[in-house]
Amino acid sequence: MKKQIQLFLTALMFYTRIPVPSGLQYSPERLNRSTRYLPLIGWIVGGIGAAVFYGLVQIFPVQISVFLSMLATILLTGAFHEDGFADFCDGFGGGYTREKIFTIMKDSRIGTYGSVGLIGMLGTKFLALQSIPAYLIPLALIAGHAFSRLMPVLIIFTSWYSREDELSKSKPIGKKGKNSDLILAILFAIAPIAFLPWKVMAVAIPAALSLTFVFKKYTERKIGGYTGDCLGALQQLTEVLFYLCLLGVQA
Repeated sequence: MKKQIQLFLTALMFYTRIPVPSGLQYSPERLNRSTRYLPLIGWIVGGIGAAVFYGLVQIFPVQISVFLSMLATILLTGAFHEDGFADFCDGFGGGYTREKIFTIMKDSRIGTYGSVGLIGMLGTKFLALQSIPAYLIPLALIAGHAFSRLMPVLIIFTSWYSREDELSKSKPIGKKGKNSDLILAILFAIAPIAFLPWKVMAVAIPAALSLTFVFKKYTERKIGGYTGDCLGALQQLTEVLFYLCLLGVQA
């Protein structure tokens, strides 16, 4: 149990800005195994977003409440996945070779592709969420954040880490863990969806798996695998797709 708590706290430390005990020791192996709790981190991030929405919607319109709940989740994660999505857009949009893509993604500055990508992704996310019935939005946030974090885990287990840079902060998570890690991640990801209408699961799961398959083939063709930025981009794309699936089912 102590080991599992350490793995969870490692995931919390790496994927969010939530403080953890100062005595927590870091190790690449522990970070690698902590991916089993990535969807559980989604519960926390989505849960805080849901709490912000529920509290604000008692006073403000749905649109304002959705916008501020999104902002809360971004601040909570330090825009970790959004940054990966922007880097992905810049790298794959402006790079024509593997080496050029890596060079662009390493650049801390955001380019045109990244800017347009972020605006499009965040705009679509906002429009989808505010169009969902208000009573479903809190659960949608929890389920969306949890489920979307499963897809990067699937990539880790089915593809290859592409960068050879030993100093990359994401390299430790670029290693396939144990099957039990994947099974636990699946359970954490699927559980919140069970509280939504059954059609959501019937539509969202095949759609997300199809997106992940296409995404995987694309990144393998372009760079021979994936990077940390690719994982962040896939999380963001899957989260938006989940909200669109939920909205489509409700229509």
